[in-house]
Amino acid sequence: LTIDYTESVLPHSFGILDGISLTRFQSCIYGNFPYNSLIQALLRDVEIPGLSDIIKAKAKSVKSGETQMEQRPKKLLDRVREAIRLKHYSIRTEQAYVNWIRRYIFFHNVRHPAEMGAAEVEAFLTHLAVNENVAASTQNQALSALLFLYREVLHQDPGPIDALRARKPKRLPTVLTGEEVRQIFARLSGTYLLMAKLLYGSGLRLMECLRLRVKDLDFAHHAIIVRNGKGERDRVTILPQSLVAPLHDHLRSVKRLHEEDLARGYGAVYLPPALARKYPNAGREWVWQYVFPSKRLSVDPRSGAVRRHHLDESGLQKAVRTAAQKAGINKRVTPHTFRHSFATHLLEAGYDIRTVQELLGHKDVKTTMIYTHVLNRSGLAVRSPLDSQPEARGQRFQYPLPLTP
Repeated sequence: LTIDYTESVLPHSFGILDGISLTRFQSCIYGNFPYNSLIQALLRDVEIPGLSDIIKAKAKSVKSGETQMEQRPKKLLDRVREAIRLKHYSIRTEQAYVNWIRRYIFFHNVRHPAEMGAAEVEAFLTHLAVNENVAASTQNQALSALLFLYREVLHQDPGPIDALRARKPKRLPTVLTGEEVRQIFARLSGTYLLMAKLLYGSGLRLMECLRLRVKDLDFAHHAIIVRNGKGERDRVTILPQSLVAPLHDHLRSVKRLHEEDLARGYGAVYLPPALARKYPNAGREWVWQYVFPSKRLSVDPRSGAVRRHHLDESGLQKAVRTAAQKAGINKRVTPHTFRHSFATHLLEAGYDIRTVQELLGHKDVKTTMIYTHVLNRSGLAVRSPLDSQPEARGQRFQYPLPLTP
């Protein structure tokens, strides 16, 4: 609508306007009200000859302007996010990749990655290894992010990358004894104790435990179905019989919390995008709720929806570390240590290594073989020749030991 239309048509339409004030009509025209409010106000209260044609022309021009805005090139990091979500990567992978790409751009003085190539990637990776002394896994993650940028977003081949790479150390897992496990459990309580027992009793990873849903617990067969585990593979592991009753009690309190959320208009949880489109109301159903929900509602960083997510992993990590310190255990104990202990204790009990591999979800049995380092029955369990000497039995050493010339 133009000023010309206001000056030419409006003064001749006072008889048709009836109860509509001139101020209200002009304020809509001159943009003090949203465009939809203008249409609603005019079409509801008055009919002006030729007005519908002008409104249609205005709507067409607005739509054309919106189309032009949509055709503007998107920012690089927004394109990266879209490509990651198209491949259904996790939110953590998205955050990590975006962070590495941003650091890569700023390292090269805010140059666009399309103008750079293998030489710049090598310089950045070498800087991480030499100047920042990052771990090998950290450098590999940065490389994966940059390769994803060039191949999936920019559709370019960066070429062979020959950077100074950090060497990945071969470390043995920390394993707790049965007594050490009991000491830690004695210093945990509530939900954290239940989660720690699941990690040790079922061999779950920390995030696999946190992402458990009600439907994943099969009490009839004493099994836990791990959905979308590492490598996007599902597997079945054992549900300890001693945890059946505590889990039932825990789920009753979780269900009460869910019913309170539903009464307040919430109660939905995150679902994979395809599943959420196919079953729009599934997110509010009881079977899809998290076994270990958060105490407060939160905003989904992708969709903006208000939901109740699962517990944050840092809570259990701090609780386990504190319990190990109070128990006086001189080992670096994390929630993942319970998984290592689960595998080792099963092998010590005589279970086949292939069975343990399936319970852990390892793709290669070589990964499971690492737990044989603590087995006394292993072929690598060699007795020291010193212990076979008769004089070594019951011998006492006086300290300090005398120096031999």
